[in-house]
Amino acid sequence: QAQGEAVMASVVLFRSVLNPFRQRLSLSQTILFTQTREKKRWMKSYMLLMERKKKLEGPPPPKARSQQPNWDYHAEIEAFGQRLRENFNLNLLKTAFINPCYIAFEEACRRELRLEREDITLNLKDNQQLFEKGSMFADTYLQDCFSSTYPNLPVDGVKALTSHITESQIVCHAARNLAVEDLILSAKFPVPEEVLQKTLFAVVGALLESSGTERASIFIQDFLITQFIGKDLFEIWPLVNPMGLLVEELKKRNMSLPESRLTRQSGTSTVLPVYFVGLYSDKQLIAEGPGETVLSAEEEAARVALRKIYGYTENRRPWDYSNFTKRPVATKALSN
Repeated sequence: QAQGEAVMASVVLFRSVLNPFRQRLSLSQTILFTQTREKKRWMKSYMLLMERKKKLEGPPPPKARSQQPNWDYHAEIEAFGQRLRENFNLNLLKTAFINPCYIAFEEACRRELRLEREDITLNLKDNQQLFEKGSMFADTYLQDCFSSTYPNLPVDGVKALTSHITESQIVCHAARNLAVEDLILSAKFPVPEEVLQKTLFAVVGALLESSGTERASIFIQDFLITQFIGKDLFEIWPLVNPMGLLVEELKKRNMSLPESRLTRQSGTSTVLPVYFVGLYSDKQLIAEGPGETVLSAEEEAARVALRKIYGYTENRRPWDYSNFTKRPVATKALSN
């Protein structure tokens, strides 16, 4: 009973102390606690509507980097040379990115605005001369490089390798990875492949005039010749009659004509048979190739022999860019 009286006394004391604070709080302000999801009720229907509109109209057209914020063209031009560790003449490098279609487009837009003749003509020079110099230097250098690296490769093979490296798909792949597309001044965006290819050769021409042939050749080695990695010779240079070409190559080297022999076979009575045909010259096995038929295996064996002659095997040594004087002997290559 004594404890109960003590508890009641403490409760009365507490209420007497707290009541004045309650009165002041109720008079000054009222605190409300509400739960919110931080999402508006109209947001769901709006997002569904925008998603439906995107499906009907398609994605928005791409924007050039120069039309987006935080863009300084002069700084980007300087950063391009520093990123590649090359010393470009800035005026030549800017000229390399100016295409004739851009100048024609800008002048046409000024004519539509009915400006005076003096204001219509742009004081800009296009990259046609740089493109011609860079393209000619690239073709000459690549042909010399392939002829020195693969001395036994015929002229048609050298031309096939050169044309493969300088085709638009390879050149545009290198140009996009070097961010050339962001710096091009062109009438259209996305930039057409012809314009992108032409611009990269113009950059080679600008580097040729700025730093000389040595730096331009290193540029081609680093960004174009490296596209050969993982590619087979006859994917680049398709042959219709590999056996006929092998006969010509053996005649040039005073070797006997190849004789084909079936060396191995498996699954001949199944849907996926495999045959191995070996080619012999002077009673020595020079090549062996597989195939689903005997004829296809014979052609593959001829391609294997040609790879050995030309020095383009899978286990060949990496290129020595500093010295192109090594010329492997075809007879030794065939004996291996």
